[in-house]
Order: sequence, then C-alpha cells, then structure tokens
Amino acid sequence: MKYSGIGGQAVIEGIMMQNGNDYAIAVRKPDGDIEVKKDTYVSMTKRYPLLGLPFVRGIFSFADSMIVGMRALTWSCSFFEDDEEAEPGRIEKWLDKVFGEKLESALMTVVMILSFVMAIGIFMVLPLFIANICKKMISSDTVMAILEGFIRIGIFIAYIKLVSRMEDIKRTFMYHGSEHKCINCIEHGHRLTVDNVRASSKEHKRCGTSFIMIVMVISILFFMVIRVDTVWLRCLSRILLVPVIAGVSYEFLRFAGRHDSRLVNILSRPGMWMQGLTTTEPDDSMIEVAIAAVETVFDWRAYLDENFPGWEENP
Repeated sequence: MKYSGIGGQAVIEGIMMQNGNDYAIAVRKPDGDIEVKKDTYVSMTKRYPLLGLPFVRGIFSFADSMIVGMRALTWSCSFFEDDEEAEPGRIEKWLDKVFGEKLESALMTVVMILSFVMAIGIFMVLPLFIANICKKMISSDTVMAILEGFIRIGIFIAYIKLVSRMEDIKRTFMYHGSEHKCINCIEHGHRLTVDNVRASSKEHKRCGTSFIMIVMVISILFFMVIRVDTVWLRCLSRILLVPVIAGVSYEFLRFAGRHDSRLVNILSRPGMWMQGLTTTEPDDSMIEVAIAAVETVFDWRAYLDENFPGWEENP
C-alpha cells in the first residue's frame, strides 16, 4: 500500500472525495443519473500555519472535515427533498430576514456546534457517570478508568447498531464501503474499475471510525494517569482534555495511514474491526458513484505511473 493523499465521506446516495484543496461530491439522483459537483476548501491548518503544528492540527483537521462534510451532505440532500415546499413559518421568515444569504452557513454552524456538544456529553461525560455507580465497589482508579473506557466503547457500538437500523443509514454505510474500496484499489496499485474496486477491502486505516476508536483507547490511557478527587472535576477533565486526546489520536492515525509496518497494522486492528459496523459491501452502482467522485479530483493513472511502474500490464 502506498499513500495517495485522498480521503472521503459517504453522503446521502453518494460520495464526497477530497484531494488537497479540491473536493468532489458525486450523487446518484432519483432518475438514476450521476451528478458531480467539484469545489475547493482551504483548511484552517493551511490558512494559519500555527494550527498546522503536530498535536495541534488534529482538532482543526477534524473541524475542517466537519465543514466539508456538512457542505457535501447538504448538497446531496437537495436531490431528495420534497417537491412541494410548505409555506415558511414565522421562525423561518425571521431567520431568513436576519441572516439572508448566510442562513444556510449559520444553520450549519449551529448544527456542528450542537453535534459536538452532544458527542462530548454522550461519549465522554455519560460513561463517567455510569462508571461512577461502581465507585463504591471498585477502589482502584486504574480499574475505574478501564471500566469507563469500555462503557464508552459500548455506548458507541450501541449507537451505531441503533442508527444502522434506518434504511438511509444502511445505504450510507454501503457508500462508505465503496469509498474505502476505491482508495484501497488505487493505493494497492490497481486500475480504477468496478471489478477491481469490488475486489478491494472495505476497511482502511485512515477512516473516521478508526479515529473515534483511537480516541476511546487513548482516553483510557490518559484517564488512568490523570486523577482528580471529585466526580465534577473528573467531568471537567473529560471535557478539557478532548482537544489533547483528539490531537494525539490524529497524529497516530496520520502516521498509520502513511506507513505499512507490521506493528502499525497490529495497532490499527481495533479501529479496522470497528469499521465492520460502519461499512458494508456496496453494489456496482454505488461503486460507479465513488469512481466518478475520485476521477473528478484525482489523476489515478498518473499516481499509478509514479508509484506502481508497469501497472498497465495488469488487468
């Protein structure tokens, strides 16, 4: 495997692929055609060099991915909105009057902030309070930190299992699989065809699911060392250490995505196993959408010429 630099995200009936500042969204429309949109986004870590420093860039790279992801998701959803639009209510009219053309970006900002706050509450704070129930029976802080970590992982698995029962999410997980398969196909030196993509793995080390798993594991290590007396101080520490844990996790994921040693592959396995929850095998029509997104922002033939001489001789 050789690092290509491309990454992506599944959206509603489609795929977003990003290469540097360029990103493309490909969507299978209700009429069966594939619509592709190309755009650019310069990350905060590039605009402000200080934010690109190791162990700092992780949290801002995560914010960048959320911004691009929300843009892609909003565009993909536009193809599946009801044709009959209801008369806007008072609140909608007021918001439109106040924000005007900036309404969409303002709503996206609010959604991202609320999502971030809810994620911290559910996956960082809630496990602490659940684990604290066992405090009287467990005197070891180390055991408590491990218990809290396993509860955190359990909540995440339960959450994924719950949302995966929704039909739209099931299909999104299939598109997620097609995204991984496309990147794996290229990074293993194969031409980008439906047959080759279908035969490629649906797990990839740079996946966001792996990032979440790494965050959970590293949080266990942090909270085994950082100890405070009261539950409220422990709660505060969980919130304040989120950027630090995210920064360390990002550096590991970044390193793992660029290296293919036995040790790195072993350490990456928990995240790869977790991807079994968020990726499923796509059908050929989904693979075609993923290929369309890749080819809009990435010259895979030039990449194979540089990294896999003689690839043209292979099927």
